[in-house]
Amino acid sequence: MEISLRALITLIHGMLFGAFFVMATYGLVVELYRSVYAEQPLKLTPQGDSRERLYLICMVGLGWAAVLTGAYVSYPWYRAVPPAGVTDLALYPRFLLKSSAVTAGWHDLGMEWKEHVAWIAPIAVTMVAYVLTRYRLSIREHPQVRTAILVFAVVALGAAGVAGFFGAMLNKYAPVNGGPTIHLRGKGQ
Repeated sequence: MEISLRALITLIHGMLFGAFFVMATYGLVVELYRSVYAEQPLKLTPQGDSRERLYLICMVGLGWAAVLTGAYVSYPWYRAVPPAGVTDLALYPRFLLKSSAVTAGWHDLGMEWKEHVAWIAPIAVTMVAYVLTRYRLSIREHPQVRTAILVFAVVALGAAGVAGFFGAMLNKYAPVNGGPTIHLRGKGQ
């Protein structure tokens, strides 16, 4: 088994950072929604408070890791311009997509949405995590703030879902390949 370095980094970007961010954000949305209808606010021990804070920090970190690796590592490979005379566009995903009317929409709609909407997710979830960490004890007394936090968490989940969907579809039609080959098992096995 083998994988190119670029494909591995794209896999880490999408399946590790992105997918775990979506799962963590979904867990946050469910917990926030549950807390709106709870009769009694959840009382956490100091250790529980620390773990909740760690969860929020890790979630924010995953969101920013996904967006930053996508924007500054994978995206330049996606937009690479082929040298004059190159007919095999496999190493130039943007041009590969745009070379066919059937796949051009994946770039025109998919990548344009992905490269802009994806930034909303970590921005929104950073705000949510900050407010939950800083004002955790007084949020229960302010239903409008609770609702706003829930809305921002849902927006972050939606933005991450849109970016993840388009990323998966774009990678299906025009994967980011190239770079050194990494052998996951020895040659000939």
